[in-house]
Amino acid sequence: MEHYSPYLEFAGLAFDLPTMLMSVLTAILVFIVVMISTRNMTTGVPKGWQNFFEWVIDFIRGIAGQFMDAKTSTKFVALALTLFLYIFIGNQLGVIANFNVLHTEPNPSIGITQEVFDKNAHEVEHDGHTVKGVSVAWFKSPTASPSSTFGLALMVLLYAHYLGIRKDAGGYVKHWFQPHPLMFILHVMEEFIIKPLTLPLRLFGNIFAGEVLIAFMLAGTVAVVSLPLIVWLGYSLFVGTIQAYIFTTLALVYISQKVVDDH
Repeated sequence: MEHYSPYLEFAGLAFDLPTMLMSVLTAILVFIVVMISTRNMTTGVPKGWQNFFEWVIDFIRGIAGQFMDAKTSTKFVALALTLFLYIFIGNQLGVIANFNVLHTEPNPSIGITQEVFDKNAHEVEHDGHTVKGVSVAWFKSPTASPSSTFGLALMVLLYAHYLGIRKDAGGYVKHWFQPHPLMFILHVMEEFIIKPLTLPLRLFGNIFAGEVLIAFMLAGTVAVVSLPLIVWLGYSLFVGTIQAYIFTTLALVYISQKVVDDH
């Protein structure tokens, strides 16, 4: 069945409700994980959640240390940790809770007006009866929406440029014309076309494609798709982890290019 994503318009902007819902849920889950991991911290031998959390921090610090010196990288560990946890948890939500809600009548308060219902409703079998309704994927990965991934990428890239200007405004401007003035065009393409497209689309494409295939398998018969579905769910968990790592790594690379003199 074709899925509809309800939205509300405000000030000329369209707000995708499922994406907003799952973005907030992801942020809450990140907060809960951090709170649980740090509420009983000890200076002695770490145990349980603290041990896990310290391992994650060391992992992130190790990534940052590949591109910056220890003093500089420490400043960005918190940002990188937040990015990694948010993307990692967000990626897994679509794997763990990938199911839809069938709305059998209009509900304007959540963006399903009568017009939307008439246009997007389909007939489906439900409890032995044929009903007409709109299927909404309320529970999905926020990173399966380009608006989320492009928002994350835009935040990282704008922050990187801000750091470069704050560090050395003259050097930041000079960089655009090095090693030759003609390189200015290539630098503009890299900073304002290539990076803003490749960083978010890589994350969005992998997560969206994975969820589409999961939804397709869930729509099939249990006997046919059970084993492939289990295998794909495991693979999707792996891909979600790798994509969180790649996005965080590239974010640190782009930041290092603005704050490290060697670049």
